[in-house]
Amino acid sequence: MTTTLAAGVEGSSPALNISIFALFVVITLVIVFRASRNTKTASDYYAAGRAFTGPQNGIAISGDYLSAASFLGIAGAIAIYGYDGFLYSIGFLVAWLVALLLVAELLRNTGKFTMGDVLAFRMRQRPVRAAAAISTLVVSFFYLLAQMAGAGGLVALLLGIEGAAAQAVVIAVVGVIMIAYVLIGGMKGTTWVQIIKAALLIIGALAMTLWVLGKYGFNFSSLLQGAVDKAGQAGDALLGPGKQYGKTGTTKLDFFSLGIALVLGTAGLPHVLMRFYTVPTAREARRSVVWAIVLIGVFYLFTLVLGYGAGALVGPDDIKNAPGGVNSAAPLLALNLGGPVLLGLISAIAFATILAVVAGLTITASASFAHDVYANVMKKGKTGTGSEVRVARITAVVIGIVAILGGILANGQNIAFLVALAFAVAASANLPTILYSLFWKRFNTQGALWSIYGGLIVTIVLIVFSPAVSGKPVDPKTGKSASMIQGVDFHWFPLDNPGLVSIPLAFILGWLGTILSKEHNAAKYAEMEVRSLTGAGAEKAVQH
Repeated sequence: MTTTLAAGVEGSSPALNISIFALFVVITLVIVFRASRNTKTASDYYAAGRAFTGPQNGIAISGDYLSAASFLGIAGAIAIYGYDGFLYSIGFLVAWLVALLLVAELLRNTGKFTMGDVLAFRMRQRPVRAAAAISTLVVSFFYLLAQMAGAGGLVALLLGIEGAAAQAVVIAVVGVIMIAYVLIGGMKGTTWVQIIKAALLIIGALAMTLWVLGKYGFNFSSLLQGAVDKAGQAGDALLGPGKQYGKTGTTKLDFFSLGIALVLGTAGLPHVLMRFYTVPTAREARRSVVWAIVLIGVFYLFTLVLGYGAGALVGPDDIKNAPGGVNSAAPLLALNLGGPVLLGLISAIAFATILAVVAGLTITASASFAHDVYANVMKKGKTGTGSEVRVARITAVVIGIVAILGGILANGQNIAFLVALAFAVAASANLPTILYSLFWKRFNTQGALWSIYGGLIVTIVLIVFSPAVSGKPVDPKTGKSASMIQGVDFHWFPLDNPGLVSIPLAFILGWLGTILSKEHNAAKYAEMEVRSLTGAGAEKAVQH
């Protein structure tokens, strides 16, 4: 099958893949350009004029959230590890209950464009906005780095492009298109790209799911048996827990730590939080999360069929030996089902996925810098809309260039730790501060700074000195370690993901910093509580 894949992508497939991808880019750029004609104010650029409905925003949220890692990574994890691979899907989905019940409506009522708006409502503006912007930029950068680096590996698999220089060019092209989306269309254009991408991804996954089930008489039990048979002696382990997590006490703790980071990190991801401001009311924000939960949940059910389908029709050995490793499960399955044409469509969807996610991350990071740092910290709120939007666009270009360079440097490396870092930082630095701000009357500026900076520093330190970066044993088959840095071992923290330690510690630091400071604004908290629960005085849609 690996040989077949190589033949498929080296024959007529690359031209087909590139043609489909180019068609998608042209269509979306036209849509983005049309959407940009009404982008005049900061509200237009950052929040799309708050003009999207709940269902539209819910589709866009699912497009923003379902990254290439969700599509390719989870399907591959299920194909190789079975039950344990599906636990990623459960963690990602359950996380949205936290966002729905604790964050979405209250955040929409309290803030304006960014997380910094919520924190600055009843605290000293300049220090908390600076801290919120730094945290947002760190999370966005590492998420961007993972997506951009993943683009290089994906191209190697789907388009047959080999060599670091050629992959670097592709990463640069992805980055340039991403910058164009953000510069031209702002949040409105980015949202339409995410809506189109979500529709393509879900329709493509549905078609493959029905195709796989059709091969087994639409009997899921027969599909599971096919995956077990294909895996040989290790097949039975696919249907129960413990194949990936559960061999030792450390791996069980590692899974628990990863699960906490996934479940709590989603509600603190800046590009997810910013989407709540694109709707006119808190009710629409709540509806958008419900739509996102339904779409994301359905998609993850598709990945269950696709993962076991890849295991049954392709086989775990061929998947692991393919150029993209575990991430090649879905493309290999597409090739097995529909040949180079279906592989071309799946490759285009995968590229669309990367483009939509990186565009969302870029506009979030640029908005945080322009609105929080430039407008409110440097200019102390005395700036015109035009200059703020101009700074946001310049920042988007700078962030795009940095992401391109970082993606080129990280290409070919193990990028799992980058995604883990993004979720762990969001769960450690952002979520405790947001929850304390919304629900704890006594919370103050010092508590917010201790929580954000403490969670940020602890998370980064623990991951740098974790097995994800160095010290994992060398695989005798490949001669490589699963750690990012090969041939060295400076790890002392035993877990790949620090969530089990860093998240509780960030909550403790926020509490400790608060009680050690006498600052407290009861009147502002009362105003914030009324606004967050009722929507009185909240930002409304701007009509043009």
